[in-house]
Amino acid sequence: MRVAAEGVSSNSGHHRKAQPSVLKRGLRQPLLSALAALALRLLVMTAEHTYKIAPGQENFSLGWETGRIAYSIATGQGFSSPFRGSTGPTAWVAPLYPYLVAGVFKVFGIYSRQSIWMLLALNSLFSALTCLTIYSIAKETLGEKTALWSAWLWAVLPYSMYWAIRWVWETSLSAFLLSAAILLALRLKNSDRLITWMLFGLTCGALALSNPSLLSLLPFMLAWACYHRRRAHKPWIAPAALAMAVFLISVTPWLVRNYQVFGRFVFIRGNFGEELRLGNFETADGLWKWSRHPSQNAAEFAAYERMGEIDYAHERGREAVVFIRSHPAMFASLTLKRAFYYWAGTPRESGTPGLSRSRYVIFILSTVLSFCGLALVIRQKKPGAFLYAVLILIYPVVYYITFPHPRYRHPIEPEMMILGVWFVFRGWAEWKKESSSQPA
Repeated sequence: MRVAAEGVSSNSGHHRKAQPSVLKRGLRQPLLSALAALALRLLVMTAEHTYKIAPGQENFSLGWETGRIAYSIATGQGFSSPFRGSTGPTAWVAPLYPYLVAGVFKVFGIYSRQSIWMLLALNSLFSALTCLTIYSIAKETLGEKTALWSAWLWAVLPYSMYWAIRWVWETSLSAFLLSAAILLALRLKNSDRLITWMLFGLTCGALALSNPSLLSLLPFMLAWACYHRRRAHKPWIAPAALAMAVFLISVTPWLVRNYQVFGRFVFIRGNFGEELRLGNFETADGLWKWSRHPSQNAAEFAAYERMGEIDYAHERGREAVVFIRSHPAMFASLTLKRAFYYWAGTPRESGTPGLSRSRYVIFILSTVLSFCGLALVIRQKKPGAFLYAVLILIYPVVYYITFPHPRYRHPIEPEMMILGVWFVFRGWAEWKKESSSQPA
């Protein structure tokens, strides 16, 4: 009996040791990673006083065009005047985030520190929620281990929180919305629930009203889901039509507004011609030149004010096209430079906001790891490999022909994080496999 009792005791002790600790169980909860991410961002933001703006700089440096438009909305002037003075209705930026900023201004004060803190806290919330979409995307495509590590790295890495706690802009919101759209696209493949398709259309609509550049991905995401459903002999035409209908319903009010105030069709925002010209001119070097922007250049602002926003952007776009056609070799060279800067980072001394030395290392390392992870995911034909490839290969093209900025990469960095983590794990697994197979 004593031996049996000791055996039972021994087995019970062994069973207790096999149970994961409270810490390990907690780390396996994606919700905890999101809560930790939010707490960490709020702590760093408050401790470093990133919500403080130098006196006299609030008028434009807080949110730049977004802040100025939000000021106009909050003071009853409508969606207008993106630079200074009263220049009338605008479509210089997409509407979703400026209206969010205006709402905060209304409640906490225009350009007040309380408003800035709240706006950065909201950015931090969007960034923290991205932990959950990162986890879900990675789990559905590359497994739970990659999902957990990706979510927690996003939560704690300083680079992942940079834009959320320092920039009053739509960057963190766009990253969250894009990751949500990708997650929904992954689920459309097997979902017969119409609500899922409607949510996908609604999310893409919010994405368009936040950052229209990301819409280049929408046809690929929807086509991928429809292709797999067609192969599985599942209905796809009606659900896809429903998703597109919800998308169009969500963006149409803004399109109607643009037509009413400008007298012509303007899709979401109308400054692409200006963006194209800022990156393509006789002395261009592949980087954004602030000195040519209407917010910094008195002559350009005067032209903007005199011509009106839409005609001004159209004329700058015409000039850019003339330059590209007359300098094809230079345009090709500039495009290659911009692609390099997009993935390697812009130099700080260039006159456009660049990266510090430490952030350069992380920036380039994440690029290398994500590209290696993408190659591995494609080679192994992992679920969602096509969607990962589209993110890396299609979305940045618009910045190759205009100009790069470190911020423009952030919307796809959650998925880059997943690819990088996957590559590290697979590389480590291969190394261990090779080591164990070698003779002692």
